[in-house]
Amino acid sequence: MRTKGKLYAAVLGLATAGAFVLSTGGASGHGYTDLPISRQLLCADGTVRGCGEIQWEPQSVEGPKGFPAGGPADGQLCSGGETRFGQLDGARTPRGAEWPTTKVTGGQSYTFRWQFEARHATTDFRYYVTKQGWNQGHALTRADLNTTPFLTVPYGGKQPPATLSHSGTLPTGLSGHHVILGVWTIADTGNAFYACSDVTF
Repeated sequence: MRTKGKLYAAVLGLATAGAFVLSTGGASGHGYTDLPISRQLLCADGTVRGCGEIQWEPQSVEGPKGFPAGGPADGQLCSGGETRFGQLDGARTPRGAEWPTTKVTGGQSYTFRWQFEARHATTDFRYYVTKQGWNQGHALTRADLNTTPFLTVPYGGKQPPATLSHSGTLPTGLSGHHVILGVWTIADTGNAFYACSDVTF
């Protein structure tokens, strides 16, 4: 009986350890924007369906840093160049609908917010927006964007808290549907994290 009890305890211990490894296997996971809500979070919270793997990993849109001179290729900006998250790059959702948008007003202050599942030493956060009259019929490219960020938040190599908010003034002269590309640049790796948020000015 004692042997069976020890065996049961050992098996239970292994199962618990295995569950812990699985639950923390998202150590590859990092962060995403929820203000304005990003495409990856719309997929993760079930608002947009048919998104594939990103629905379980909204924090994992990681690609090369150095945007706009470097970074992901045109047409892969919203997925960070991760082909398994390619549904984020579509001009429409995977089921053919328009991407849901957040209403914003040009010239007004807006609070951007990131949620982090793994915090990294950070160079900065940069925000880009599409030009007026951009081509909405294809996956986002540099030509669609004003490649000068409308907001840059330096972070001096510090690690952000689990939730980070910062405010900036939204550009003027824009109307209708636009995409804001948020880029979180990591200080001590060659990568950055990318988040596309659809907005209506």
